[in-house]
Amino acid sequence: MSFLSVIRRSAPKLIKTCIIRPVTNGVPNLNKKEIEVTFVRHDGTRIKTKGKVGESFLDVVVNNDLSLEGFGACEGTLTCSTCHLVFKKEDFDQLPDRPEGEEGDMLELARGVTDTSRLGCQVFLTENMDGIVVDVPESSNDARLQ
Repeated sequence: MSFLSVIRRSAPKLIKTCIIRPVTNGVPNLNKKEIEVTFVRHDGTRIKTKGKVGESFLDVVVNNDLSLEGFGACEGTLTCSTCHLVFKKEDFDQLPDRPEGEEGDMLELARGVTDTSRLGCQVFLTENMDGIVVDVPESSNDARLQ
């Protein structure tokens, strides 16, 4: 049997397998509960929207096509600080973890950092966040451009 005949015989099976059973590493957001999230710009403008439990705050901005200039420039790869958010103390205290490692490094480069600052790409929505309000600092600092 020639190499070409093996390819001709195998190719349809491979194509069918790839089309029917795509490979994914992510967890689908099917039927996940939606919660309300409000982003407050530096000028006080409030942007109320919805996000699905399990999405990051960056996902919420992108998926709802919110107009937050420069927000999430690195698309969540943790190489900038443009998705910097400031949480209310009581909300920050409820977050399951604290910024450390790469997120901590990026926050050091962000403008207007507070004790309750986090990167939106690193904080994921939970059901108990329904109605959460977060502040978006006046200017972002894209650490990739430094």
